[in-house]
Amino acid sequence: MTKPLWAPWRLEYIKQAGEQADCVFCEEAAGNLAEDATLLVSARETAFAILNKYPYSSGHLMIAPRRHVGALADLVPEETLEIHRLSVACMDILGQVYGPAGFNLGWNVGHVAGAGIVDHVHLHVVPRWSGDTNFMPVLADVKVLPEHLLETRDRLRAAWDEPVAGR
Repeated sequence: MTKPLWAPWRLEYIKQAGEQADCVFCEEAAGNLAEDATLLVSARETAFAILNKYPYSSGHLMIAPRRHVGALADLVPEETLEIHRLSVACMDILGQVYGPAGFNLGWNVGHVAGAGIVDHVHLHVVPRWSGDTNFMPVLADVKVLPEHLLETRDRLRAAWDEPVAGR
């Protein structure tokens, strides 16, 4: 018996891929999104962390400068340092909340490199677990996420207010 897989957030992405008029990072940084739509986890002076709306795995965060910057070379030293510090803090928080076995951190620079938002640089922080790569993406082009994005957001926000060892 075949069971359907339900991933309703993907249809929204498929319908608008490549057509988004506004920069999602700028909208998030400006606070223009309603509370039930924002995926903001932590905001700092020059950078912030948000959940990826179309994640590779649960807890997949993106860190972006508040300023609309299209190239890594255009970041000022304060932004670069804050993005780096925020990435370390994100790994600490994700480690506390979800206990991943490791992390992938990376920049997708340019459309052909996988950048969905080409003109606003952002760093991906992706928690990884042993055995989290399974047959679903290979056979059905589907990612299975065990938790709704807004629940993940709420858990990470709550953890952010707790002291983090080493910070």
